[in-house]
Amino acid sequence: MNPILALIIANIIWGAAAPIFKYSLTNIPPFTLAFLRFFIAALIFLPFIWRFNFRSLNRREWTKTILASFFGITINISFFFMGLQRADSINAPIIASSGPLFLFLLAVFFLHEKIKYRTLFGMFFSLLGVLVIVFLPILVEGKSMGKSAFEGNVMYIIATLGAVLHPLLLKNELKKLSPYPIIFIGFIFASFTFAPFMFNELQLWSFSSLNSAGITGIIFGALFSSALAYFLFFYGLSKIAAQEVGIFTYIDPVVAILIAIPLVHEYPTLYFLIGSVLVFGGIYISEGRLHYHPFHRLRS
Repeated sequence: MNPILALIIANIIWGAAAPIFKYSLTNIPPFTLAFLRFFIAALIFLPFIWRFNFRSLNRREWTKTILASFFGITINISFFFMGLQRADSINAPIIASSGPLFLFLLAVFFLHEKIKYRTLFGMFFSLLGVLVIVFLPILVEGKSMGKSAFEGNVMYIIATLGAVLHPLLLKNELKKLSPYPIIFIGFIFASFTFAPFMFNELQLWSFSSLNSAGITGIIFGALFSSALAYFLFFYGLSKIAAQEVGIFTYIDPVVAILIAIPLVHEYPTLYFLIGSVLVFGGIYISEGRLHYHPFHRLRS
């Protein structure tokens, strides 16, 4: 399969995820949905990994896989779901598009990479765009009304930080290993991290309350957003450079808006549009071009 096509499909699915999960979370608690999503997805992968010898993984491979799961699934999904309960779902993919900004900052502060001032200038604009989306709800709607949206947007930022570390930790391992056991281990580990919070939620919520919204989230989350999308993402990641993976996230905001308008009745606000222009303007400045879509890569 073409790795470019795999990453495009994965990001179309993840672009639709924010409004679909926001709709689902009106019925089912976040950690219960997260547990079911990844535990069921892990079961789907069982036929693909039952012959795999997990003892063949060395300590380094186990450590990187577990860390990637903790940051890329546990941290990312926890704060993503909690953010959806507080802020507009269409904000999530725009804030996630600033992932290269966080990657750049991590590289400078922790890897001591040389600062490219054009990149720094562009990232400043992207950061300004994120701050507009995060802080303007309080400035426009007032502290009391905007507090929930502000908290949700901050949670999207934390979720993005977790997502940035995910491919970095696994890129080298996927050159040597099949993605199936890596995905399975990640899903099982994440399920166990969600389980204690799920049991706490079940003190106040019962599966007898489950309706079509919750069922939609479980099915979409397990089959599409987890099993299919993660496999396609890891397959694509194993075939192309990790730094190129970020361009595919530019699909997400468009898909999110198209789904969010009819499903959860969210419409782009003025500060959403201003923030989006700044985010993508910063990307254009830093990279010298704007990957408005990655579909042209299919021709190469």
